[in-house]
Amino acid sequence: MNSPLRASQAQAERPRSTGAVTARTSGGDRLRSWLGHHREMWHESWVRFFASPMSSGMTALVIAIALALPAALQLGLTNFQRAVAGWDGQPQISVFLHKGAKQEAVSAWTDKLRADPLVAEVTYISPEQALAEFQQASGLGDALVGMDSNPLPAVLLVRPSGSDSAALEALAERLRESALTDSVVLDMAWVQRLAQLTELGRRMSLGLAFLLALGVLLVVVNSIRLHIENRREEILVVKLVGGTDAFVRRPFLYTGLVYGLVGGLIAWLLVSVGVWLLAGPVSGLAGSYGSGFELDGPGVTYLLGLAGGAALLGLTGAWLAVARHISAIQPR
Repeated sequence: MNSPLRASQAQAERPRSTGAVTARTSGGDRLRSWLGHHREMWHESWVRFFASPMSSGMTALVIAIALALPAALQLGLTNFQRAVAGWDGQPQISVFLHKGAKQEAVSAWTDKLRADPLVAEVTYISPEQALAEFQQASGLGDALVGMDSNPLPAVLLVRPSGSDSAALEALAERLRESALTDSVVLDMAWVQRLAQLTELGRRMSLGLAFLLALGVLLVVVNSIRLHIENRREEILVVKLVGGTDAFVRRPFLYTGLVYGLVGGLIAWLLVSVGVWLLAGPVSGLAGSYGSGFELDGPGVTYLLGLAGGAALLGLTGAWLAVARHISAIQPR
């Protein structure tokens, strides 16, 4: 604690009752004094941060790298989900119609399905089209030429508007209830693989975030411990004149807060630069598949999340450090 800190402590304790004249500090005065000391410590923390830019910058950079890794993974997972949502290979329901179904009834039902908000697209494939596609895909065209009748039914290819498993099952069951339907096949294999892959990525990002958050706490704890050791004599002097532990720990808490805040801002900058470097190649790759997909960068929400989360980690690490070391420093 510097001389302004000790002066604030002395000023806070000066008003006392003497004889017939009693000087009482009102609640408003105490609040102003308390807020003034917080402002002073906030300003002093920034001054100390920039007074040693090399060591402070290295600490903030370590925090930034630890935060940028899980943040980049989470942002990549979000972009992956957005890219898959617009992918052509969405889940598909094949509705095989009765061979005796009348064309008028099929057309009316198809129009009704296209108006359904749960359905994105409906494609009608006639028996003739189905036979032609089968001949081309199977290579059995010559063997099927001599057949008296077409054994293949008409098919409706229904593409749902979403990929939720429960909603897809409910839609398929509703299609089975139609009198025009012979059978319904729901292709859920790729949907389940995608859900499992997404869940794997989410758990990996959470696990990595947890481990690196512990790393950030250790970095802040070690940095604050060094600050405490370097200012041991000042702490002893302030405690000798009546400074409380809460008063002594305050500047160190703000120091941890500043470390975390600067680290969060640098982490956001690192992720933004990474997205900027990858945006061109990703857009080119998506364009080669006929897609207009573009990477979403870390916007204001990511900035606030990273800065706020990092500041909270810095404050927590500083609290852990001072709770252990400040109470151990006592004047004799």
